[in-house]
Amino acid sequence: MRAELGRSPHTVRAYLADLRGLRDHLRREGRALADLDLGVLRGWLGAQHAAGASRATLARRIASARVFTSYLHRTGRLESDPGLLLVGPRRHRTLPAVLDEAQAAEVCAAAGGDGESPLALRRRAVVELLYGTGIRVAELCGLDLGDVDRERATVRVLGKGDKERVVPVGRPALDAVDRWLADGRPRWAVPASGDALFLGARGGRLGVRTARRDVHESTGAVARTGPHGLRHSAATHLLNGGADLRSVQEILGHAALASTQIYTHVSVERLTRVYRQAHPRA
Repeated sequence: MRAELGRSPHTVRAYLADLRGLRDHLRREGRALADLDLGVLRGWLGAQHAAGASRATLARRIASARVFTSYLHRTGRLESDPGLLLVGPRRHRTLPAVLDEAQAAEVCAAAGGDGESPLALRRRAVVELLYGTGIRVAELCGLDLGDVDRERATVRVLGKGDKERVVPVGRPALDAVDRWLADGRPRWAVPASGDALFLGARGGRLGVRTARRDVHESTGAVARTGPHGLRHSAATHLLNGGADLRSVQEILGHAALASTQIYTHVSVERLTRVYRQAHPRA
């Protein structure tokens, strides 16, 4: 998954956890790996469903099983690939919760509080950059110093599948990053920090869990949200402001336009405005 498919460490961990569950199921049933067939897979998923697993969880476990059985078949451990016949439940596409534009402005203004400590400066920069670019929290944690281009007002991001893209960024986010670089990062930097843009208190690269905590603790007093809520909000506000769907797809780094189309459902204001302007009987 890492070398051939370019999956993220988070995805690899999740799939391995699923496959350990499948291994345990085989052991409980007294079956060997060579016995893995469609019936065994369905029994495993049926047990997960009975235990209360959600549609999204079942869909991911089916994906894990398919990758695994394909590998087993390709390497000669299984005569056929039972994962090809595995059909799972359709995932419900839920509308993301988003901040309105006034809330987003208030969240950014409140991020980090009034402090000038490295922690406060980092939190302010993290919140501003996540909302200002719409990038994923893992992408933010992977940024290096050279990835921020102040002259062009862009950020170079390494996204899912190791796909690189360039994302525009606004002046407030760049200013927050500059303050972190001038007054925050040098106080935490150590020889092992390398080129990491954001650092933890011990000088290592900022971790995803810590970045999430930065967002939650910076925004809780205004509107409880996390990094993905800022990403949803950025996408929705872009569409409300008149951005086309393809441009938003590029900014977010979605491989398929269908992933971006969910934001058209939360951009009711923009759709209503376009309808009133364009339809002769509006």
